[in-house]
Amino acid sequence: MDWDATRISLWLATATCVLLLPFALWLGRRLAIGEGRLKPLIEAAVMLPLLLPPTVIGFYLLLAFGGASPLGRWLDQWVGLRLVFTFEGLLAASLLVNLPFMVQPVQRAFAAIPNSLREAAWVSGLSRWQTLWRIELPLAWPGILGGLALTFAHTLGEFGVVLMVGGSIAGETRTLSIAIYDRVQAFDNAGANLMSLLLVGFTLVALSIVFATGQRSKRALLER
Repeated sequence: MDWDATRISLWLATATCVLLLPFALWLGRRLAIGEGRLKPLIEAAVMLPLLLPPTVIGFYLLLAFGGASPLGRWLDQWVGLRLVFTFEGLLAASLLVNLPFMVQPVQRAFAAIPNSLREAAWVSGLSRWQTLWRIELPLAWPGILGGLALTFAHTLGEFGVVLMVGGSIAGETRTLSIAIYDRVQAFDNAGANLMSLLLVGFTLVALSIVFATGQRSKRALLER
């Protein structure tokens, strides 16, 4: 069992969820209740990581983050930050590829809230900020929790982008999925099987949370 890879995977999944949640709440809500010409384009852009091969995403991230790119040179020179084959780069890539897993459930959760509830809250004297905190978030929390669970599970299992952007540096960028691949390459089937079972367990728990919160959302809508 590669405990360093387990620690890195759990830390990466947790950091991805924490950093992505505020942006996903803002964007998901805007897409749910907003209109405009750019809305289909933004929704399509959010969905891209689901459809593009991980190698394509990893390739363009390498071009964007590498030392030969303007962004890579600027970050290295002025911030002292390297985003290729480092945990920071791994986190940046994880935030990008997990956008649809977080934003889509949040968007659906806010879209399920009738506009009449928001209007009633505004008529009652609540500001838009108060309406968000007191009305919308309590109703949307099952979708938000589902998005967090999906993002956590997907981060643990991500392979292609992780390998291209982070490589397989022990103790820094080698995640569970990479460690499984390395064990298979070394013909250590027992070690690969143990880590694979761990990922299966995490994913099963995450999916159970998603389906449980989905059922709760349906019951809440029926009660309304």
